[in-house]
Amino acid sequence: MKTSHLLGALLGSVLAFGTGVAPVHAASTDIKIVLPEEADLLEPCMATRSNIGRVIMENVSETLTELDVRGKQGVMPRLAEKWEQTGDGAWRFHLRQGVKFSDGKTFGAKDVKYSFDRIFSDKNICESRRYFGGMKFDVKVVDDNTIDFKVDPVQPILPLLLSLVTIVPEGTPLEFIREPVGTGPYKLSNWTPGQQIVLDARDDYWGKKPAVTKATYLFRTDPAVRAAMVQAGEADLAPSISQVEATNEKTDFSYLDSETVYLRIDGNIAPLNDVRVRKALNLAIDRQAFIGTLVPQDAVLATALVPPTTLGWNPDVKVFPYDPDQAKKLLEEAKAAGVPVDTPITMVARTANFPNVTEIMEAVQAQLQDVGFKVDLKFVEVAEHEVYYSKPFKEGRGPTIVAAMHDNSKGDPSFTMFFKYDSKGTQSGYADPKVDDLIARASAATGDERAKLWSQLIAYVHDDLVADALLFHMVGYSRVSERLDFKPSIATNSMLQLSEIGFKQ
Repeated sequence: MKTSHLLGALLGSVLAFGTGVAPVHAASTDIKIVLPEEADLLEPCMATRSNIGRVIMENVSETLTELDVRGKQGVMPRLAEKWEQTGDGAWRFHLRQGVKFSDGKTFGAKDVKYSFDRIFSDKNICESRRYFGGMKFDVKVVDDNTIDFKVDPVQPILPLLLSLVTIVPEGTPLEFIREPVGTGPYKLSNWTPGQQIVLDARDDYWGKKPAVTKATYLFRTDPAVRAAMVQAGEADLAPSISQVEATNEKTDFSYLDSETVYLRIDGNIAPLNDVRVRKALNLAIDRQAFIGTLVPQDAVLATALVPPTTLGWNPDVKVFPYDPDQAKKLLEEAKAAGVPVDTPITMVARTANFPNVTEIMEAVQAQLQDVGFKVDLKFVEVAEHEVYYSKPFKEGRGPTIVAAMHDNSKGDPSFTMFFKYDSKGTQSGYADPKVDDLIARASAATGDERAKLWSQLIAYVHDDLVADALLFHMVGYSRVSERLDFKPSIATNSMLQLSEIGFKQ
């Protein structure tokens, strides 16, 4: 990989200053992982959110299925050993036997049904429910080890969708819990907010015993500090560092990232409800200027919220050019038509969401202001960011843009399109009948027809609706201790399975 030495002096000063963490013992099978964001909760049904999923997804809380992101096996068994689709479009799943939760309870079909019903309860705001928008489910327990799912409309990729539903014991409170109980190879043994989270390997795990016996998660917002901690032996793994820290070919790895950085536009409120204003916003941003500077050289400019490896990717959709003069003209046209283009717009970003987020968002703010937008930039932590990002949106709110990263490593737009763009979608800023129709038809289609409909939707959302300001498909960088046998994957930013980590002999 290409490396840079721009921060060599800074790295040295960080090491000299120290980070206040004791060095890792070289012979230990315990590891320390340093992350950019602290988890605000460890609720299993929120594990699709990256700062939570990196800790508990498939470590503490398992799913029925999982996607092979390192090979070509597709959807693989996890808590379900096998499944088949019946004649009426329903699915039957046969569950693994001999599995126990970390509290000693035996896993079975009733737990699966309860977990699925729980994510749709009005007693919580489970993030995983957003992937099942527009679907009606009839879930029936056949026996202790068999469960049926009937979905309307028929879902040909249901086994893949179920890779996002974490299983909890029947009777788990419907409200969010602080200490997750799961079937995974690890259990939560300590959580000291502001300091650390500790997972210990279980002796009674149903599967292969992992090499890592204990994982301690630490949190540092500065990527230079995270990289320095691994170099100094104060941590073993920093899954996310910036490109300028990636200076050591023995420890630093780049990886294809399934995250897309974008600006979610609330198209319900003036002036952002005018398509000319949304086009002007897109034309005002010099995306290319970020590549190789604040954004990694290998990042790709985005034309969709899904990465190019996704089914239905549309190569005919082109990135908005940088054209500040045209942006100014569009704003003038909108203003002449009575659109209140001088209204201040709030742009909300998530602190430490990705490397250089502060610098990137400040630069975007300046570019928007240069063409005539009035933009107030606001940085918030994860929990407050969700208030702006997801419904129910606040009544009486002003025009708002939310800077965010969206992860879709599953290979199908279903994991994006409904909750991002459908009129009933949790994070949608629009109500467009054509969008709703295309999503409904694509979700139920198969093969070439499915790809064709997704492709049409991608083009319509970008070119006609101008729903977002899409920015970059990201490339990630990790620093891995030389004692570990591990390389990051496309899923590393959102899910970090400890069972994939080994130790070099």
